[in-house]
Formats: sequence, structure tokens, C-alpha cells
Amino acid sequence: MALADGFPGERFEIVPRPVVVDALARPVTRRLVVTDAGYFPAAAGHARSRPTGAHEDIVMICTAGSGGVVVDGVEFAVSPGCAVLLPRGIPHSYRAAASEPWTIWWCHLRGTDAPELVAATGAGASRPVLILRQPGAAVALIDEIVGHLERGHGPANLLGSTGAAFKLFTQLAIDQLLPERGDPVERAMAYLADRLDSPVRVDDLAALVGVSASHLGALFRRATGGGVLAYQTSLRMTRARSLLDRTGLPVAEVARAVGHDDPLYFSRHFRDRHGVSPTEYRAIHKG
Repeated sequence: MALADGFPGERFEIVPRPVVVDALARPVTRRLVVTDAGYFPAAAGHARSRPTGAHEDIVMICTAGSGGVVVDGVEFAVSPGCAVLLPRGIPHSYRAAASEPWTIWWCHLRGTDAPELVAATGAGASRPVLILRQPGAAVALIDEIVGHLERGHGPANLLGSTGAAFKLFTQLAIDQLLPERGDPVERAMAYLADRLDSPVRVDDLAALVGVSASHLGALFRRATGGGVLAYQTSLRMTRARSLLDRTGLPVAEVARAVGHDDPLYFSRHFRDRHGVSPTEYRAIHKG
């Protein structure tokens, strides 16, 4: 017999639907509003079946125990460190495991931006379960959402939960883009960061991390939006700006510190990227 609710130590808040309707008519919260949120520890018997899907997009983070979710007749296992994202209107069911029932943090959301935010995580009907590299960050944000709603359902509380929800989706999307510790991209990034003052060939870097140059480029484009050399340039320019802002080093020495023996070439490259020369950049009052 599946239990609807009632787990010792649980926390949850259900926003009255007239309040949700009102929030969806206001700026900011019309884009995203949390309708329900909570925490179910060791949720024995917890199960839901929605043959026509939910009216909201659903996010669940499993922190202990296990369970499963079924979408389009396909069952997906859920274990600690997993996030479940179920877009609105997608038929689904889910259930905590009988032996070690899951502990989950969860929220339901509506709003004009919600479908796009879900899609940004890479989740969907064919991939409702994501493996998180930083589950604690997502949990902290749902905890913040629940905290806002526990203090009330007024405009300020709803706006606070909306802000945390936007950040939650951003965190989930970033988590899927970040390389895992020890994978080829993470090792290549670390290698480049340690050698900002030295030339690095893509072929050599790819061989070092055990993949082809073309595959390494594809991995970098997925993780950063650009190729290996674009990432290296970004690192070097970040370091150059830091040296210009925080030291009195001559421009020629800054250039050498980021792998450019020719200070004139470095200055042209810096101007192309920033719209000002290194000397002009240094003179700008920041903050």
C-alpha cells in the first residue's frame, strides 16, 4: 500500500492554487513559481502514478536509499546523487525501494521559463534521471526553497523561492556540463591551467589524456562552448587581467607570463578581445 505522505521528520509546503494563479500573473514569478516543495526522509511506501502527467515540472534529488521512476514504459533506477526531472504532461510513475526507501528533496514548478530551464539540464522523457557531480549544491537550494515557503506564501516569500529555483536549474545544468574528476577534459583543463606561460599543442594534449584530438575538441565544445585553444586563450586572458589589475608588472612581463614572447602581438590580441590595450585596461577604474 503506497503512502501519500506522513514520513517522520518530513517537511513540505503546498502553495494554495489561487496564490499560484496570482503569482503566474505577476512579473518575475510568471516566469517561474514553485507550487510545492518538500523533504521526505526514508520515505517508506512513497509512490506516485500520474497516467496523464503532472500540471507542473517536477524535480527530485535523492540523497539516500533508492527507488525508481517509469516514463514511457521504461524504468530508470534512482540512487543517492541522482536528480529526477519530469517535464509537465509526461505520463510517469515513481516509487521508493521497499528495502531501503529513498530520502528525497523535491519541488514542483510552473511558469513560462520552466520548460526551457528543464531542457537546459539535458533531462527529458527519454532521460529523466541525471547523475549529479555536486548533489549537495542542489539540495541546499531546495532546502532554501522550502525555507522561503515555510515562512509564508506572500509575494516576498514566493519571489525568494523563485530566485532559488532559477539557481537550482542553473546548478543542475552546470553540473551536467562540468567534467568529472579525472576524466580527459578535467585533466586537460588542469594541464592547461598549470602551463599558461608555455605553448601546448592540441595533439600532444590529446595524447597526454588518452583521446584523439578531434574527440578532445568535441569534449571541450560540450563543456565550454568552444575548442581547446579558445579555452586556453580564455585562461590566459583571465590571468593577464589579474596581473594587470593586481601587479605593477610591465606589459612585456605580463605577456611572457601568459605565453606570449612578443608583447606587441599580445597587446594586439588583448585589444581584439577587450576593445582596449593592456595599458588602457590597467588605467580603467574597476568596481
